[in-house]
Formats: sequence, C-alpha cells, structure tokens
Amino acid sequence: MSEAVLPNKEQVLEALKVVKDPEIPVNVVDLGLVYDVEVKEEGLVDITMTLTAIGCPAQDIVKADAEIAVMRLEGVNSVNVDFIWSPPWSPDKMTEDGKRQMRMFGFNV
Repeated sequence: MSEAVLPNKEQVLEALKVVKDPEIPVNVVDLGLVYDVEVKEEGLVDITMTLTAIGCPAQDIVKADAEIAVMRLEGVNSVNVDFIWSPPWSPDKMTEDGKRQMRMFGFNV
C-alpha cells in the first residue's frame, strides 16, 4: 500500500490564492493574511492567518473558502484555520503582487 502524497507549504499557499476577502479584491496570500501553514503526516493542514480587522464580518466566509480550497489538494484529510490577531495585519505584510493589484483597484498602498 503506497503512502498518500501530501502537499507542501507552497502548494497549500497556491491553493489559498483563490480565497479573497469579500471586501478587498485581492487573495488572502497576496494580502499577507496567511501567517503560517503546517502540513502534518496524517493529511491535516493547519493554517494560521488573520484578517484586515478584528471583528471582520467575513471571517466565517474566509474560513470556509480556505477550508474548501485546501481540501481539494491530494492527500489532505482535514483543514484547521486558526485566526490570530497578534501581530496585527498591516499593508506592509502584502506581497508586491498584492500591492500592485490594490493599486489597480484604486487603493493607495
């Protein structure tokens, strides 16, 4: 019996690029909202992330979208999304691509 092929961190981050904050037209990876990804042997993926603001009404939507996106990867059996608020998010955490996308939508970053 062969072992399940598990995704690596980069594959999980790539999968998360389909997840967007409903109020900002940029994915959560390029926004800098994903702080850490850990893939465990059992096919469990732990994602530590934040949102642009505490109490963001989109938290449940972002969590569900992230879980669905990562569950599509081969070898993933379970996804745990944990939101943290420290350190707080700031535009400095955005990738250069994220900043470029924001500028295209008229945001000054």
